[in-house]
Amino acid sequence: MPSITSLIRFAALLTAAVAVPTPVDGELLERATGTDTAKRTTCTVNSVASAADLSGCSAVIITAFTVPAGDTITLAAASGATITQTGDITFAKTTGRLIIIVAHTGSISYMLAAAGPLITFDTDNVVYNGGDHNINGNGADYWDGQGTDGGSTKPHPFVKFKGYGTFEDVTILNSPAQAISVGTTGTTVIQGITVNNAAGNTDSLGANTDGFDISASDVTLSKNVVTNQDDCVAINSGSSIVIEDMTCTGSHGISIGSIASDKTVSGVKIARNTITGGLYGLRIKVDSDATDASVSDITYEANILSGITEYGVLITQSYPDNDGTPGTGAPITDVNFTGGTTTVSVGSSAYTLVIDCGACSGTWDFSDLDATGGKGHIIASNKAVISGGTY
Repeated sequence: MPSITSLIRFAALLTAAVAVPTPVDGELLERATGTDTAKRTTCTVNSVASAADLSGCSAVIITAFTVPAGDTITLAAASGATITQTGDITFAKTTGRLIIIVAHTGSISYMLAAAGPLITFDTDNVVYNGGDHNINGNGADYWDGQGTDGGSTKPHPFVKFKGYGTFEDVTILNSPAQAISVGTTGTTVIQGITVNNAAGNTDSLGANTDGFDISASDVTLSKNVVTNQDDCVAINSGSSIVIEDMTCTGSHGISIGSIASDKTVSGVKIARNTITGGLYGLRIKVDSDATDASVSDITYEANILSGITEYGVLITQSYPDNDGTPGTGAPITDVNFTGGTTTVSVGSSAYTLVIDCGACSGTWDFSDLDATGGKGHIIASNKAVISGGTY
């Protein structure tokens, strides 16, 4: 009769034989080369094809490469991944895609639609570091002074941040139109990023080159630098948003809006930003026909605005007009300049402060607003009471 020890040894051998099957053809090579996507931990992206499936990658290294015309990239790594860029990503010009529109009447029309975003970061709890490298959109190949309102087809946005986490230390260079769209789904910090569309100033060819367009909540933009020809930052919807320590040059300043129907913005702090040489400084712009929308709890703190050529501070419900016939379907409440002096210096033909309200209410504390120069101010604040401040 076999001993207990012999039976245990036999069982162990049998278990090992079952648990470790003989590799099939190619499996040994796959293990040796690390080509089994599901089992990789560190992955290298050096082409469009190599970015196709990063779902098993907890660390992604991006080296320098060029994206061919017509191609786009989505970087969707494993939750909690780090993505590190070690070289420039350059996009060749893309002409968009043809869309066929069939109306209910049976008529057929065609349009060439912009193919944006060209690169999307879509990883939860990501830490992305651009290593001070470029993502280059070759905007000069598209710019014609018309932006997204006409002329050549321009892919927009150029870059899309989805998922959530930390995005830092990259230069978005020469975006064809809007540079970065923020559509994150969790707490996100975007810091140390440069949007450089300065080349678009040549012959006024760059247009609609927004730095950051935000439609998300729980977002902090910190210490980013934007040189462009449109909004430095535009907050279109969301809550719990902080815009701090930014540098905006030649832009349309930092905007809330434009606010369209069914959109809300609340709980925004705009602090210690420097805005130089643009048409506008700080704006809240609500579409005149907006309904079921609102703007509330907006705080401006210790910002510095200089060389503004049209409106230092503009709060309007008449958009796209600056000061027109305001709508009433998107109320604005609780707008304050507190916590540190916001200084505004405007040119001789500009306004320091314009409020153009059809549905505004509450007491607004402007005690830390100091706006000088230009043609003075226009206040039509509806039911809102403006308290304190110099303008």
